Amino acid sequence: MMLRIEDMDRKQHFRMAYSETGTEWRIEKDPVIFDHDEELQEYNGFYYDPRITYVAEEQTYYINFAVHSDLLGVRGGQVKTKDFKRFEWIGFGTEPDCRNCVLFPEKINGLYARLDRPHGKDGTKNNIWISYSPDLVYWGKSKVVATTRPHHWDDAYVGPGAVPIKTKEGWLEIYHGVYRSCSGAIYRLGVLLLDMKDPSCVIGRCNGYVLGPRELYERVGDVPNVVFTSGAVAEDDGTVNLFYGAADTVMCLATAQLGDLLAACREAR
Repeated sequence: MMLRIEDMDRKQHFRMAYSETGTEWRIEKDPVIFDHDEELQEYNGFYYDPRITYVAEEQTYYINFAVHSDLLGVRGGQVKTKDFKRFEWIGFGTEPDCRNCVLFPEKINGLYARLDRPHGKDGTKNNIWISYSPDLVYWGKSKVVATTRPHHWDDAYVGPGAVPIKTKEGWLEIYHGVYRSCSGAIYRLGVLLLDMKDPSCVIGRCNGYVLGPRELYERVGDVPNVVFTSGAVAEDDGTVNLFYGAADTVMCLATAQLGDLLAACREAR
């Protein structure tokens, strides 16, 4: 697991954590160091929301994360590694303002595929999009995948969460949705089912959310009423281990059955 750590002076960095069980973790003492170039250094180390994708064909781990600057906006950064010791900077994969970049674990029709979320202050751009690339540098063929739903639990904006899970029925995507209540935003998680050959096509979507803030540690923290995922692991027995941040303060683990998540996608209306 790659963790975002915020120091007491609010500077942020990533650290690796390792576990044999998924419940007890050993956190490295030293931060992750990227092979920087000039464009990354301009952002002064304000990084967050890392997503790790393993591309088996290349035996390489790709990490997408948000890179933030008050002057330059938010962009999607990309690095790769084979051993989690040396990290090679690939470059930015988006223009401002875009975040929540999630790379598919295999190429689609010969191209890398990525989900992301462009966003705007007017609230009209907060939807899930897909883009394609031959080399992780040049991205295009962008298309909207899923939009917000008026008067729903995800009516303010939606964004990709975990790396898509390949199933017999299609790509299962665990995403986050936001509802703006009179007391502030509430972040919850839902599921989408995307077509295997054309993941821009949604073939299933949950009606209700599958995980929302209920426990005290999800309700109270630096950012209250938030559950937010950047990764999930599907086990051979059908269990999905969902790792998520709660209230921007602690990391948590929830479990579900893959069959139940797929069933939730079939309830779409």
